[in-house]
Amino acid sequence: MGKSSAGTLYQCAECGWQSAKWAGRCGECQAWGTVGETPGVASAGHGRALLRGLPAVRPLTPAVPISLIDAAGAAARPTGMDELDRVLGGGLVPGAVALLAGEPGVGKSTLLLEAGALAAERSVVLYVTGEESAAQVRQRAGRIGALSENLFLAAETDLAALLAHVEAVNPQLLIVDSVQTITAAGIDGVPGGVTQVRELTSALVSLAKQRTLTTVLVGHVTKEGSIAGPRSLEHLVDVVLHFEGDSRGRLRMIRALKNRFGPTDEVGCFELGEFGLIGLPDPSGLFLSRQREPVPGTCVTVTLEGRRPLVAEVQTLVCPTAGNEPPRRITSGLDHARVGMTVAVLEQRAFVRLGRCDIYAATVGGVRLTEPSVDLAIALALAGARAGRCLLADVVAFGEVGLAGEIRNVAGLNRRLAEAARMGFRRAVVPAGTDAIPADLDMEVLQVPDVAGAIAAAVAQSMH
Repeated sequence: MGKSSAGTLYQCAECGWQSAKWAGRCGECQAWGTVGETPGVASAGHGRALLRGLPAVRPLTPAVPISLIDAAGAAARPTGMDELDRVLGGGLVPGAVALLAGEPGVGKSTLLLEAGALAAERSVVLYVTGEESAAQVRQRAGRIGALSENLFLAAETDLAALLAHVEAVNPQLLIVDSVQTITAAGIDGVPGGVTQVRELTSALVSLAKQRTLTTVLVGHVTKEGSIAGPRSLEHLVDVVLHFEGDSRGRLRMIRALKNRFGPTDEVGCFELGEFGLIGLPDPSGLFLSRQREPVPGTCVTVTLEGRRPLVAEVQTLVCPTAGNEPPRRITSGLDHARVGMTVAVLEQRAFVRLGRCDIYAATVGGVRLTEPSVDLAIALALAGARAGRCLLADVVAFGEVGLAGEIRNVAGLNRRLAEAARMGFRRAVVPAGTDAIPADLDMEVLQVPDVAGAIAAAVAQSMH
């Protein structure tokens, strides 16, 4: 590695890490080939000289007490999609820039096309597509009923042409699908590359602030699930949304990873069908099976997605391992490591023999449950499957399982209990020491200290 000349720094295009020497790998985010030369201020002496050389400039507006500033212009405007507004904190703020990311085929374009058509009932919307032709987008809009006279469509991949469309249409909402497909003359790099995406996003953010133009950008994700492009992209925008779901299932979820104007602990649920996305204000029914009679190896739990409690079912299957083959551990929708840990705890602390058995564990409806509170439901389902015994149909269980076999408390217990009672469950197995259980709750709450006690309380009662 060579030394840098005076006044030159090397900066990572992904995370902004700086170094006085060039490196092939970033010292912060560990990305390869992202460190490049950038003119920088090398010392405090240079900084003082720079301050002395700045001309005197009169501010455009004087500083005023914060209490005198009118905040009405920053009020959120509803999009017309209740589940999307829930995540945004009421809607989109004028002049804000939002980045919507998700895997290919998850439904990002469908979501924004529907939101754009609803917003066009109150204002002018410009939808710029660089992924598809205008005819293809028009065909999808006709299928999902997203047609409006105030929804303008343009198929462009050039930034100058996009800006010309903005001048001609003068929209209140701009949707760009996607930022990786737009290019600009005079900017180094290939379309979708780090430099192009960063500079284009910076230009669109400046445009949004100058015109008070609400802007939504569509972004791709990498195979690791993170947002493609430089990490500085997430710092430039005001809101970062992630749209996720199993492409083979109907459920779609949207959550805010960053939101300068609202919460980041909300989740919106949609069902993707032939005619577009349908908001699910009560999605719990999607995650329960329709068995008429209790089946060994199943247990219902309540998980928290942000502030929203969701009732979901865990299903397990335990069968002897064939021959001398190593036991298999197959999971779907559950954290593989936590399932393995729960199996070990059952073996050592509750004497449930699972060592020479193949274990399959999955969720219902394509939902992914990674919260530690699901541990107890997994443990009860595995114990029931191994013994061939059923839990009662109206039992739910939630609690974190420790390595010593203890059941630990979980957050939002009252919200979980209230949701389970609303869905018709009349008995709950929860960690011992739980306080402040509502007196008017129409549910029997069984507090258990450890896994063995939970199995005795939930599985044995099904024998009566």
